[in-house]
Parts: sequence; structure tokens; C-alpha cells
Amino acid sequence: MTPLLSLKDIVTKVNTGTPNEVMILQHLNLDIYDGDFITVLGSNGAGKSTLFNTIGGGLPVDEGHITLHGKDITHTSVEKRTAFLARVFQDPKMGTAPRMTVAENLLLALHRGKRRTLRLRRLKQQLPHFKAITTTMQNGLETRLNTATENLSGGQRQALSFLMATEQRPDLLLLDEHTAALDPKTSAELMHQTNERVTQENLTCLMITHHLDDALKYGNRLIVLDQGKIKFDVRGDEKKQLTKEKLLSFFDTIE
Repeated sequence: MTPLLSLKDIVTKVNTGTPNEVMILQHLNLDIYDGDFITVLGSNGAGKSTLFNTIGGGLPVDEGHITLHGKDITHTSVEKRTAFLARVFQDPKMGTAPRMTVAENLLLALHRGKRRTLRLRRLKQQLPHFKAITTTMQNGLETRLNTATENLSGGQRQALSFLMATEQRPDLLLLDEHTAALDPKTSAELMHQTNERVTQENLTCLMITHHLDDALKYGNRLIVLDQGKIKFDVRGDEKKQLTKEKLLSFFDTIE
């Protein structure tokens, strides 16, 4: 099977050319296949966010290659990657325009990655669709389509970010601890809706989490990063049989 996205021998450094130069990703290799829902674990400084920033184009690759559908995208800009990649950040304030309404934000997402031209925005025609997709989040967001995003609760704003990221069905969805800033109840609700949408639409997704229970419960594949390399990669039935105790014992071996 040909990977959807492939990272080959990736080296990513920060503070390059200075006394403080540090190699974060150390010759990392990862193949991501169509329909993979991968939970990503690792201690602080293991390289999780750097991995996402490298895939997203925010950090340049110092060595190695990244390919999408076999095409080299190693040096493709962040802006051009939005045509096939979407990301939800930990901070609910990121990923949305605060002074625009919920409906206006969703309209922006509807045109993500498309060529910008002067045209009528046709917001009213899209309202039934926007109401339908916000209703699926089951948090009252559908009643706030005309509300400025800055006036939403943290959970509603993060749910909106998730809907915006998945509106155009990206080739790859990156969830960067997207429930970490929410209270436990809201976090669990968003995680449930995330799983529903990702699995029902067969989205290809990487999700960073610090919650071992979520890492075990969700997805078909689990990877652990340590010192900029993938030290553990389990999938399918092997992942289903993995226990929290076994995972914790593995972490003990990489401390």
C-alpha cells in the first residue's frame, strides 16, 4: 500500500547556526496511510509539536523529504499546504476570526485552499448547511450562527475550529491537543464528536494527546515519540490489546 504522506529521514533543527542550535527531529521516518487515525504520545520535548509544525510547513526541513501522494512537498509553503491540510490547535482562540460570526467563519472555511476572487459571499444560502453541521456538535452552537466568535464559550469555539478544519475534508487533519484547554466534561464531548466525524468520514488524522486513555480508546494506530524519533508504532488488533499498564511500562523504558 502506498502511503498518503511519507516523512523520510527528517531532521528539523531550531536556532540553526547559533550556539543554541538543537536538533529536535532526529532522522525521523513515518508513513501515514489513507484513513489512518493516529494518536501521538510523547513526553515534553519529545518532538510532537515539532512534528506537526514540520508537516504543516511552519518549520523548515533541514534534512530528508516529505511526500504527499508520492509528490515531494518538502519545501511547499504553509499557505499552499492549506489546500490539503487542516489543523486544530490547543488554544480555542486560534483558528477562528474573533470578530466574525460563527456563520462567517464557516464561510471562510468553505473556501479554504481555493483561489480568492471578488464575488458575492452568498452567506444566507449557506445557513441551512451551517446549522446542520453545527447541530452535530450538540453544544448549542447551531443557535449562535450570528454570534461573534469571541463571545462563544471555549468549548463552542473549539468545536467551531474543528468544524472549520473538516469542512473541506482535508487530505490530512492535525489535532494538536485540541481538547487540552477544556474542562473534563467539554473535553469528553468534543472528543466524542471528533471520533464520530473522523471515523464516519474516514478522515486521515494525527492527534497529539497527553491522555493515555484517549490514546488507547481512539484511533486505529498509536505512535510514541522520544528524543525526536518514533520509538513505538502499534496498530490494528495489536493496539486494541494494548493496556494502560503496558503503555506506562513502555514509557518507563524511555525515560
